[in-house]
Amino acid sequence: MALSVNHPSPHVALVTFSEKTSRDTFSSGTIEDVVSTIDGLIEDPNTNAVVLTGTGKFFSAGGPVDKFDEAIDAGVIRELVESMTGQLHPLLLRMRRTPTVFVGAMNGAAAGGGLGLALSTDYRISNGKAKLAAAFFRLGLSPDGGTTWLLPRLVGLQKSKEFFFENQVWSSEEALEHGALDEIVPESELISRSIEVAEKWGSWSESSRRGTKQLLDASTTTFFETQLEFERQLMVAAAMETDFKEGVRSFLEKRDPNFMK
Repeated sequence: MALSVNHPSPHVALVTFSEKTSRDTFSSGTIEDVVSTIDGLIEDPNTNAVVLTGTGKFFSAGGPVDKFDEAIDAGVIRELVESMTGQLHPLLLRMRRTPTVFVGAMNGAAAGGGLGLALSTDYRISNGKAKLAAAFFRLGLSPDGGTTWLLPRLVGLQKSKEFFFENQVWSSEEALEHGALDEIVPESELISRSIEVAEKWGSWSESSRRGTKQLLDASTTTFFETQLEFERQLMVAAAMETDFKEGVRSFLEKRDPNFMK
């Protein structure tokens, strides 16, 4: 089986990738199982939170590099990449928009698209063995899996640029320091702690969970030029108001402004 699902508490689901799935999450035949399972839990009204974890050395190692080589030789690499990203990317979007809380119980490495899956969760916990790797530049690719949107919001723009351009691999300690992980626990406590967080975060109302997730994401979705233009329009409009005249006069007269009450 590609993965297993059990319910450690009434409103929390634990999804465990098999060792093969953790190593090769987005191969044809496997990614379909991952997508359908997570989608089913998102749509389940009794599941408020989902814990995702892997088996062995990997949390999720992303795309199948050996299949890329075969597809290049067969002249079908475009179709393979479009199919893979066409399934993964909408799933990540649904994870971010849903009121269902996702906790990443990171037992091992997350790389490539698997890094995007990890970063799409709402909270990430490591057993100390988790590693974060981009791996895209090593393959001559630009990043996918939402990593260029998610990582800067966690660790900052320049740290993200260094991560990608230097093809860095972060240990759990480094990822925690930079803000890509939320906590590190002993290996024996990884699942229990992840379930604990899932239970608490999932206990809030659906409106609170949905609204907060969407509002926080929406606060940083505009491009810089779009934000600058919005600022310009509002400043021009404000400059036409009486309060701006009062603000300028009070500044020049070295007194507190008396804005319209």
